[in-house]
Amino acid sequence: MKLGRDGWIEGARRVESPNLDERPEGAGINLLLVHSISLPPGDFGGDAIEALFTNRLECDAHRYFGQLRDLRVSAHFLVRRTGEVVQFVATGMRAWHAGASRWRARERCNDCSIGVELEGTDDTPFADAQYLSLVALTSALRARLPLADVAAHSDVSPARKSDPGVHFDWLRFLAALCA
Repeated sequence: MKLGRDGWIEGARRVESPNLDERPEGAGINLLLVHSISLPPGDFGGDAIEALFTNRLECDAHRYFGQLRDLRVSAHFLVRRTGEVVQFVATGMRAWHAGASRWRARERCNDCSIGVELEGTDDTPFADAQYLSLVALTSALRARLPLADVAAHSDVSPARKSDPGVHFDWLRFLAALCA
């Protein structure tokens, strides 16, 4: 994988989201924020995540989707359980993935972060292919961006979020980054 000057990863499937905006003037991109998502919860492989991030989710198609009706969210990337990487927002733009958040002394983590969603739940292990793709993606991003920190969504929004959850193997991920 390689991050192009345009902010798009070569080799990732591109599905553009309208849920983005400009980063604030002078906001450096120094945080990789790891999330997990599945829609409906526990279902993998469908198109609901992409539909949510592109405002095309049919909210009457599943009873869980009703609560998402007015939600406008995105992430820069989604790593499917197969290892496929989907990109929704160019890295230079602000994706809407962290919500109300704080990392160290900085509020509004969307301003300074790259959001990566892993297809999964808080209570299921992630697939080997996801770790391989996440490491390759993170390495490609770090080659062009000054990503000094990696955090979980639960780290920046502990009162509201628990993802990626206890089954995300941080030691495995971080050791693979150093290999």
